[in-house]
Amino acid sequence: MSNIKKIGVIGAGSFGTALALILVNKGHQVRIWSRDSHQLDLMKETRENPKFLPGVVLPEALEMAYTLEDAVKGMDMVLFGVPAQAFRSVFAAASEFLEPQTIVVNVAKGIEMGTLLRLSQVAKEVKPDVRYVTLSGPSHAEEVAGNLPTTVAVAAEEEELALEVQDAFMTERFRVYSNHDVVGVELGGSLKNIIALGAGISDGLGFGDNAKAALMTRGITEMCRLGTSMGAELNTFSGLTGIGDLIVTCTSMHSRNRRCGILIGQGIAPEDAKKQIGMVVEGITTAEAAYALAKQTGIEMPITECIYKVIHGEMDARDAVSLLMERDKKNEMHII
Repeated sequence: MSNIKKIGVIGAGSFGTALALILVNKGHQVRIWSRDSHQLDLMKETRENPKFLPGVVLPEALEMAYTLEDAVKGMDMVLFGVPAQAFRSVFAAASEFLEPQTIVVNVAKGIEMGTLLRLSQVAKEVKPDVRYVTLSGPSHAEEVAGNLPTTVAVAAEEEELALEVQDAFMTERFRVYSNHDVVGVELGGSLKNIIALGAGISDGLGFGDNAKAALMTRGITEMCRLGTSMGAELNTFSGLTGIGDLIVTCTSMHSRNRRCGILIGQGIAPEDAKKQIGMVVEGITTAEAAYALAKQTGIEMPITECIYKVIHGEMDARDAVSLLMERDKKNEMHII
């Protein structure tokens, strides 16, 4: 089997574009699709994605696909980089053109509202025989596009699929580990966005490093509780797609979830904060989904609950911090 793949990229946002760069620079034949044809025109003419990755040069070898059929049909792999809440509709439209052997790689991090399904479950509802791999980890698009050292994980139920994607993406600056715990990898990547919102809110309130460290540490505890109750392996949350992704998302100004939280902590209404960010803030919808899952499963998630209530105007951010600090005494080691 040739090492050079034909790969379609669905979604020309920052991360989809950054991964397209990784792939095309490795020698793969890559086509990128966006529902916005004007955006593709700009990318084709200027060799730049000015809205999402300004200043990053797009190689001439990166092709633009103006239809889903052109981006999907005949491809060895198709990478989906659309927002989590748009994944079902876009995947359903694209699945019409998927070949039986095509591997689907999804990088969206979220839980579907309403159904409360992970995105691999959504994909299998739409196309039961899908060859599905999830890619996740601490990987800001700006740094990936700048070819800065980055490490991620890919997970699939079938090991050979994860290994094939690992080979396709791995470079000297983009290290890829394989994993078999799809549930844990998906939930880690999704739930950490809620904690990043909380970390941003804490920063916006001016509460300092001590508060943020506590929030992150207790946040991973909540992620573990819910994750293991849903079938994830505990060790996964100690890895790249758990603690690794949590650290980078809670501490970096590249993180739109943290930036949104900072604005909320400064007193800006959540809807207005989202508009200021100008891109999808997955932690907002994931907080709603995780709050519903916690109620459904009976799992205690006090940080998630407080963030949910702050987002919905049911609680002031300062009051939420006081509530968390004043909870009953507990033994730290009662994690799960």
